[in-house]
Amino acid sequence: MFEGLFQPTHLLVLFGIALLVFGGKKIPELGKGIGEGIRGFKSAIQGEEKPPATDADIGGSSNIV
Repeated sequence: MFEGLFQPTHLLVLFGIALLVFGGKKIPELGKGIGEGIRGFKSAIQGEEKPPATDADIGGSSNIV
């Protein structure tokens, strides 16, 4: 069904349509936003794999009054 969807010619046509719709100045901004979103998603996933910080790890004392 999607065998020939990602051929170079099709990708060039899609890029041309996106350039017409969004304009030349918006394309880099959209790419930057998508990249920041992906980086944020990856860091959130990696943050879940780390064990939670304890009071000793962050320099706090366990004798809180």
